[in-house]
Amino acid sequence: MSGHNKWSSIKHKKGAADAKRGKIFTKIIKEIIVAARGGGGDPDMNPRLRTAIATAKSANMPKDNIERAVKKGSGDLDGVNYEEFTYEGYGPGGAAILLDIMTDNKNRAAADVRYIFNKGNGNLGENGCVAWIFETKGVIVCERDKVDAENLFELALEAGADDVIDEPGAEIIEVYTAPDAFEEVRLALESAGIEMVSAEVDKVPSNTVDLEGKHAEQMLRLMDNLEDCDDIQKIYSNFDIDDAFLEELQG
Repeated sequence: MSGHNKWSSIKHKKGAADAKRGKIFTKIIKEIIVAARGGGGDPDMNPRLRTAIATAKSANMPKDNIERAVKKGSGDLDGVNYEEFTYEGYGPGGAAILLDIMTDNKNRAAADVRYIFNKGNGNLGENGCVAWIFETKGVIVCERDKVDAENLFELALEAGADDVIDEPGAEIIEVYTAPDAFEEVRLALESAGIEMVSAEVDKVPSNTVDLEGKHAEQMLRLMDNLEDCDDIQKIYSNFDIDDAFLEELQG
C-alpha cells in the first residue's frame, strides 16, 4: 500500500516540537472534550476517548489536564461547544490538502482558512474534491532508533496490522491497521513495551504528488501556516519532496 509521504514524517517532527511548547496540548484537550461529549466520559466504553487519552499520555500531558478535559466533555464541568467539519483544497503544485476543523466559531475558522490558502498560493475546493484520495487507517509511529524493527514488525502483524513501513534511512517506522483493528494492535505493542511516538486513527493518502523547487518551498510554508491555526485540528496531505532538497530547505 502507498501512504508514506513526506508530510507524514514532517508532522511527527512538528508534533514533538509542539509538545515541548505545549501547543499540541490544546488540540488534544479539544479532542478529549469532543470525544467525551459524543460518547461519554468512560474510555472503556468510548473508543474515540480512549484513543485521545492515549495520545495525551504519549505527549506527557499531566493527568489533571486529561481528567479536567473529560469532565468538561461529559458535562461535569463547564466547557466550550466545538463544531466539527472539514475543508478540502489544493496546495502549490496540485498536492491535496484535507483539514479537520474543530472550532467554537465557524465564521472565524472559515475566514482564517481561506486567508491562509490565498496567501499560500493554494486553493480551497468543493466538498469531496480530495477526500477520495484519503483512506481512514490506524497509524502507529515509532522512532526507528528506539525499537527493534524486526520485533516490531512481527508483533504488529501478529496483532492484526495491515502493513509496516520501514524505509531505508527514515527516522520513523509506521504501522498501519484497519480502523477496527487499531486498538488491538496498539495495546499489543504497548503491552510489549514498544515506545510509540503517536498512535491514532488517521487519514492516509492513496497516492503522492512530487514537489520540487518553488512549489516545495511554498507548500512547506503553507503547511506551517495551517499548523499555526488553532481551529485546524488535523492536516492531511499527499505531497512528497526529495530528501536532499528537504534537508537543504530546512538547513
